[in-house]
Amino acid sequence: MNRLRDTLKQRERASVQELSLALGMTPDALRAMLDTLERKGRVHKLPAQTNCGDCCKCNPDTLDVYAWSAPR
Repeated sequence: MNRLRDTLKQRERASVQELSLALGMTPDALRAMLDTLERKGRVHKLPAQTNCGDCCKCNPDTLDVYAWSAPR
């Protein structure tokens, strides 16, 4: 959970797919951890069709993008 926290703090926002690649974890495992962090108010899921970054190569309809909410 600490690696996920640190990665989101650094990137400010990221898709589940991006986090999966960066952390070497399955998207399902990450979603469970992100749900926990969201309930604690540490992260929030961004609205549908939000891009994860600047490249805009992914279809935003298929992305779950999360942003760090807690104080840095």
